[in-house]
Amino acid sequence: MNQSVRPAGAASDAETPGTLSGIPRQSTRRPPPGEGHEQAAKGRAPGASARRLRPWLLLPTPTGTPFTFGYALVLAATSLLARYADPDLVETLLHGSSTDVAHLAHSPVLVLVASALWIAGGITSPYAIGFLLVLTALERRIGGLRTAGVFLLGHVVATLATEVPVGFSVLAGHLPDSSLHRLDYGISFGVAASVGALAGLLTPWLRWPVLVGFGGMLVDDLIAFADPMTNWGHLLALLVGVATWPLLRRRPGAARGASPTGSGRRPAAAPRRAP
Repeated sequence: MNQSVRPAGAASDAETPGTLSGIPRQSTRRPPPGEGHEQAAKGRAPGASARRLRPWLLLPTPTGTPFTFGYALVLAATSLLARYADPDLVETLLHGSSTDVAHLAHSPVLVLVASALWIAGGITSPYAIGFLLVLTALERRIGGLRTAGVFLLGHVVATLATEVPVGFSVLAGHLPDSSLHRLDYGISFGVAASVGALAGLLTPWLRWPVLVGFGGMLVDDLIAFADPMTNWGHLLALLVGVATWPLLRRRPGAARGASPTGSGRRPAAAPRRAP
């Protein structure tokens, strides 16, 4: 029986690609970094990104947005109190929380905080809904501390800017003394400032429609002249939020540890001279 002898190291017919086995040899070359992820992304179903959308993130949560969540609970409690409690008690509480000139002159800090614990118009008002959506989105981007700062800044600046002129007008005799006790409370100034701040963190194609739409609504209210002082305060609060763009776009600690050269790397130490 004749046997053919192959030289050492020669490949058999079964090992040769495209012969008897019909299975080409698989390449052992690994794809470059990132190529595998791109191929996997191409192979995903078109609805995969839609399935990843999580609409519940539009609302505050105890862990994700603790400031907005806790504040919303307080507002819900005061709204229920205003709806179901004795009307005389509610009226007394609202007048005691009013940021009118008389209260601002005696206890400014107390009434500025107390007035922001109520929602004018109740829990179903547009500003209550805006509070949930806008402050949740803002806190998810800049954190609870800076969100509280934006809200408080708009609330305080717009309140003082609308009430202080009333005091001077009363002193000048242009307004009656009853204007010193004008009922003024609610979260609308803080929400308006938060809208302005959030717009600066959005992409341009979404930023300007938000500003134009919300600003146009405020101008409409001002033209209606139903409550011009409050409406001017809303516009001013929106501008206060816009003015915070440079601060909010700067990430906390971004400059911490940066090198003087701006490259993000520390300069190499100079070599020591040989003795």
